[in-house]
Amino acid sequence: MAAQSYSIATIKTETKMAKWVAAFLIIITLELGITTSAATLNETCLGADISFQLQFNLYQNSCPEAESIVFSWVESAVAVDPRMAASLLRLHFHDCFVNGCDASVLLDDTATFQGEKTAPPNLNSLRGFEVIDAIKSELESVCPETVSCADVLAIAARDSVFLTGGPSWEVQMGRKDGVSASKAAATASLPGPNSTVAVLLANFQNVGLGLNDVVALSGAHTIGKARCSSFSSRISGGGGGGPDINLDFVQSLQQLCSSPELSTTATTVAAAELDKGTPFTFDNQYYTNLLSGEGLLPSDQALAGQDEETRMIVETYVEDSDRFFEDFMASMVRMGSLVGVVGNTGEIRRNCRFVN
Repeated sequence: MAAQSYSIATIKTETKMAKWVAAFLIIITLELGITTSAATLNETCLGADISFQLQFNLYQNSCPEAESIVFSWVESAVAVDPRMAASLLRLHFHDCFVNGCDASVLLDDTATFQGEKTAPPNLNSLRGFEVIDAIKSELESVCPETVSCADVLAIAARDSVFLTGGPSWEVQMGRKDGVSASKAAATASLPGPNSTVAVLLANFQNVGLGLNDVVALSGAHTIGKARCSSFSSRISGGGGGGPDINLDFVQSLQQLCSSPELSTTATTVAAAELDKGTPFTFDNQYYTNLLSGEGLLPSDQALAGQDEETRMIVETYVEDSDRFFEDFMASMVRMGSLVGVVGNTGEIRRNCRFVN
């Protein structure tokens, strides 16, 4: 028995190491592939139908290993590149805000189809696609055509939050993968980094979310980075509203983004931590930063400087991290319930990049 136990443990260790190596190769590929080419334009669409019934433990019988497979790959990817947690969380957000959570953001362009990856909010910005590919490949080998890519995104987002010190929650499942995507809808629906509170609220209300969701989900910016082009108005000393400007913070951004070795053709693009205090930990430090004038994006700082109601929520989260976690989980569940594909109009993709 002892020899058999050792053998099983060895196999599990070797499997985990193999995933870490694979994740490392994925991250290296991502980093080598970064470019700074300019964004292009789009088309239009909207809509999120929440009538489709999602369920807990949907794959308990049909694919009982599903969640553990997703977690294992996310854990390996984040171990290799801590920034990947924010990238996977952002993929889910950018998916759900465009025609609901249907994995449309994962579709590649083809000769006859233009997807959402080249929409201005996504181009040269979204990352983590290779991690989703690896997860889906293993899922297809274990339980073919069972777990949707949209569900994979939802589970990976949850696991990314948990692995960086944040809360965990049960993910409802049963989303179908869309058979189309809209570059115009991605351009129109996703909140921009220079958005005012009014614009943010309008974007959220368009998909059935509210003001508290705006502030709670913005807390996802407690991890991750943003490129200098995303906060150029902060560099000039503006952005976000409010009378107070943190000059030391602005000067640090100016120094970072004016580095002479960085140019528009460089493969390494200057980026700043969204939360300079605890950049790889999911906590409430992001909101503390806002009150001290250190929100990186203008849309972040606006929450503390433009609107009394959003500032009150920010102050609540600074004082009570548990309240932030509770509200964030509730908002993630609401956002994850924005299902744009219903019944027979959707599918379970075999490859997340292409329709079947």
